Amino acid sequence: MQRRNLVVAIDGPSGSGKSTVARGTAVALGLRYLDTGAMYRSVTWLALERGVGLADGAALTALAEAAELSITPDPAAPRIAIDGTDVTDQVRTRKVTAAVSAVSAVPGVRLVMVARQRDLIGAGGIVVEGRDIGTTVAPDAPVKVYLTADPATRARRRASQDGQGAEAVAGTEAELIRRDQADSSRAASPLTQAPDAVVVDTSSLSADEVIAVIVGQVAEVVS
Repeated sequence: MQRRNLVVAIDGPSGSGKSTVARGTAVALGLRYLDTGAMYRSVTWLALERGVGLADGAALTALAEAAELSITPDPAAPRIAIDGTDVTDQVRTRKVTAAVSAVSAVPGVRLVMVARQRDLIGAGGIVVEGRDIGTTVAPDAPVKVYLTADPATRARRRASQDGQGAEAVAGTEAELIRRDQADSSRAASPLTQAPDAVVVDTSSLSADEVIAVIVGQVAEVVS
């Protein structure tokens, strides 16, 4: 396989290091980058802005179908806009984070987003991160990686990412566990490890070390 046709699927729960590692891998390999979670977050942001009920699956699906998404797949400076509004920063707020599991659990929303994600993947040449990439979005990806880490480590990372102090770690850990349960138990393409994915526990590894593992996996399949 040639690198321009390569798809690297990186899955895992929040705080496992997906975004940092996926972006770093894309930079190292000279590939495009897609954060599928940001797509669900953008629909969530739009739903909150427009007052769409988070329990109204039909309305959320209609919102996702009608929404215009614009994604910049540059790993050095990824951006996302929805209906003409750049929401790259807005989709990372705690308000969106608290609501995104409910929106992403709607089967109709997932159908819409998965179709768009496959269109964006196209012929390949991309690193894609999410929760169902190796199982649903790109099950034929030649490189599949599932990142994990212990809950305490994940909570420290997420609290630091959100600019919170040590006192917020316990609450963040509880939120992560709640979201893991929600994402793993949803009916539509739940968070789960693909049987053929390489599992990497990032608890005691640096981002560069994890990237090196993935680049090594790529070297085995790229001619």
